[in-house]
Amino acid sequence: MKLVLISAVVLLLNLPFGYWRAGTRRFSLGWFLAVHVPVPLIIGLRLVSGIGWQMVTFPILIGAFFEGQLLGGLIKTNRK
Repeated sequence: MKLVLISAVVLLLNLPFGYWRAGTRRFSLGWFLAVHVPVPLIIGLRLVSGIGWQMVTFPILIGAFFEGQLLGGLIKTNRK
């Protein structure tokens, strides 16, 4: 149950970063920051929550990361 909650937080955390990323030129500094700034936040969330570094957590959290980035970008492109 804890992993589901953490993955939901990761998804929600990445929505604004995906929104920001969608408005930048690919591989620019802004794009790089929009993709990489959430990573230390997610590592901190992992440490604080105590879910550890088990292999089963990686695909779930990576999927939530990319889904949040994708949904944030879709929100940006559909608002125009």
